[in-house]
Amino acid sequence: MLSNMKKKFKKSGKFGLLAFSIPVLVMIGVYLSLGIYPGSTRSVLASDAFSQFSNFHASFNNVLHGKQSIFYTWNASLGLNYWSLISYYLGGIFTPIVFFFNNQNIPDALYLLTLLKIGTAGLSFWYYSKKTYKLPDLSHVILAICYSLMSFATAHSELIMWLDIFMYIPLIFLGINRILDKGKSALLFVAYFLLFVSNFYFGFMIGLFSFLYFVVRVVINSSSYKKRIIPYLTTSLLAGIASMVMILPAIFDLKSNGETLSTVLNLKTEATAFWDIVIKNMIGVFDTTKYGSIPFIYAGLLPLIFCIFYFCSEKNQTKNKIAYASLFIILILSFYIEPLNLFWHGMHAPNMFLFRYSFLFSSLVVILAGYGWEKFSKSDMPLMIVIVLSLAVLFSIAFFASSKDSYTYVTLGQYILTILFLGLYLVSMYFYYGNQLPKNTFVFLLLLIVAGEAYINTSFMLNGILNDWNYASRSLYSEPYPDYKVLVDKVNNSNKKSFSRLESLSPISSNDSFNYGYSGISMFSSIRNRHSSALLNELGFRSRGTSLNIRYQNNTLLMDSLMGIKYNISNQDVLKYGFNPTNSQGKYTLYTNDNALPLGILTNNDLYKLKLPIHDNLGAQTTLINQLADLNDVYYTFTTPTVMTTQNALITNLPNNRVSIKEQKPNEAKTITYQVSVPAGKQAYFSLFPNNFGDLKSSNAKITTQNVSYETQIGITGQYYNLGYFKEDSIVEFSVSFYGTDTIELINPPVVLLDIPKFDAAIKSMETKGVDFKVNGRKATAHVETPEEQVVFTTIPYDKGWTVKIDNKKVAIKDFQDGFLTFTVPKGNHEIELSFLPPGFIIGVICFISATGLFILYYRLTKKAKKRRNL
Repeated sequence: MLSNMKKKFKKSGKFGLLAFSIPVLVMIGVYLSLGIYPGSTRSVLASDAFSQFSNFHASFNNVLHGKQSIFYTWNASLGLNYWSLISYYLGGIFTPIVFFFNNQNIPDALYLLTLLKIGTAGLSFWYYSKKTYKLPDLSHVILAICYSLMSFATAHSELIMWLDIFMYIPLIFLGINRILDKGKSALLFVAYFLLFVSNFYFGFMIGLFSFLYFVVRVVINSSSYKKRIIPYLTTSLLAGIASMVMILPAIFDLKSNGETLSTVLNLKTEATAFWDIVIKNMIGVFDTTKYGSIPFIYAGLLPLIFCIFYFCSEKNQTKNKIAYASLFIILILSFYIEPLNLFWHGMHAPNMFLFRYSFLFSSLVVILAGYGWEKFSKSDMPLMIVIVLSLAVLFSIAFFASSKDSYTYVTLGQYILTILFLGLYLVSMYFYYGNQLPKNTFVFLLLLIVAGEAYINTSFMLNGILNDWNYASRSLYSEPYPDYKVLVDKVNNSNKKSFSRLESLSPISSNDSFNYGYSGISMFSSIRNRHSSALLNELGFRSRGTSLNIRYQNNTLLMDSLMGIKYNISNQDVLKYGFNPTNSQGKYTLYTNDNALPLGILTNNDLYKLKLPIHDNLGAQTTLINQLADLNDVYYTFTTPTVMTTQNALITNLPNNRVSIKEQKPNEAKTITYQVSVPAGKQAYFSLFPNNFGDLKSSNAKITTQNVSYETQIGITGQYYNLGYFKEDSIVEFSVSFYGTDTIELINPPVVLLDIPKFDAAIKSMETKGVDFKVNGRKATAHVETPEEQVVFTTIPYDKGWTVKIDNKKVAIKDFQDGFLTFTVPKGNHEIELSFLPPGFIIGVICFISATGLFILYYRLTKKAKKRRNL
């Protein structure tokens, strides 16, 4: 008996290995054929997922050595709730693998994680299929390949934190089946729990859909399954409560830091059309993952054939067909009806990557394909011929009769491939029907065809990513890393005594502070403090809309000083007053700012009466600085530059102080050379503010002055392009080159002049009132001495998780303009301690312990009761 078990295990292991390895080999083959490296950073977007894993390596190491807390990170837009960030980006069970890679080799770690997650998804579905369907062994492998390489997974494969969900879906559905059929609940509890702690966002979608699946199964067999309703609800509820250790702090963070529900504006979803479901089931159809996309629902032609067969075959009960069809109807209606579509996204409109729940459609297709295949026999061949030919006709009508304006991305080659593979499946079935192919040979032939189809479709999906976002060279991250890291380490060593911040004027990505481990301002992340970013936007750091992006570049010296930017890294002269080169490594130089202010500044209660001017960031800077410095100065003046020459640029003056710059030759830079007179003692900036951000697209501006050039994206970075500091009266000539659009409209650009003597006076005044904090993990400490009660203004983002103690006594905290943390300190000498703990964490831990304990107790009691019944 033991020998037979070993043989079965070895046999099953071989097929499980196939289910894991074939999807992995397909991915590797496509990556090699396209010459792309999946672990590299993509243009703008990739840096959020990539950088969180890069940051995790350093963070995890620092946590182990007591240098950093898992609750808070200073390496994110001034500071951020790290526990909340983990709940979206880093909760997966494979994340700790990153720890075994050097930070310079994080692209390799992401390559491995991508392959591992795709392969594990195949293995998971193989296990579900083996335990669910009575099919030949290779059939389980075929279904696993189709599931793991569905278009949704491969088209979104660069969003690596999303890939975890695919290993849990089959286990959850298998867990539901086990509760219904055997009353066993352990698998469902573990699968639900791991799903929810891995990614609360997709956990909501899958949890909702799996509940609907459970309802459908109960309706199908209510007489037997209605007694399982309580066990299912108990198990799922306890798993949900246990996962509150991650979910509850994340919800509190999102709610308190500015996330809002989206408003339903239309009844119908924006980009969807009649033929979407048909078109997106064709091989290789990739429209976009940006705005205007339609759902990615392809899971392979063979699963689609067997899924349709399930509904057409008389071997399946009508009641069952109607029940499962209702799930498809709900999903299809959700694709077209905006309120339903928004509901699946938690009533929060997605930022690109639309229809994020469409993988549920693909999963359901493969699951029902298994039930259809299970009933398929040679006698069903006439029906199967009708299904395949009907699909061919349907695809043909959709391709030739649909509006080419709606489906411009569908090519003749994709249509031909779809028809070709339908023919291959039909021919294979025909030979099987005619007894010319044994069953095992037939299934093996299907495996080869399915693997080929999956390879072709995956190639189209990854090529779509390449065109949409671009797989940047791996070297963009790995080559600068050693030089960057040397300079960053010098800064971090100095921060042991007194906290300060660093920013880059030669950024590799928007998340360099994550990648290289320093405290900065720039960030791109779905988990962010929108309130603090919105305030920084009002102060000149660009962070529009929902504040997914915030950028350091192109602001003023005043904000450098106030935000404690003590260091800049650059590969050329920074041209900033008070910034002096102190270290260099490779092509990068570290500049130290003599005028950087500490984390806190003493002021008075008038701070809370301030009204910052709206849509006037220089006015907002002036108002805040005057309050903190106890002055009433004007720091900025304006002058108009003179146009000297133009190249490929037609300048047109428009009403309301606007100017239009149009290219004369297409796809060439529009260059304008200006001249301006700058008085002595001024820091000069060229102000570029677009008339309409929506018209910018990817417009870039490159400013060249004093043999220094900086190029940034106009809609993402700030508006003040540095021209340099001028100690004496100077005539300055500079050029501006615009790229990305044929025409750009701007507010007629002035040169902004910062008065350095007044700047010095303000900085010196604030320095005398500075509160120097030392930062360690989730805590910040300082000593303060004041002759009277005062307010401590800090540039720490306000968050309800902060606790402030003065001489070990807790005091109230208060926000400044919703964005910065402030509190009142009494007169005298005092020790201050700030500590952060995510709101809801303690309750979440209690929920985890109690719910896990209750489930173990419940599981043991039900197991004992079952044994008694079997006696």
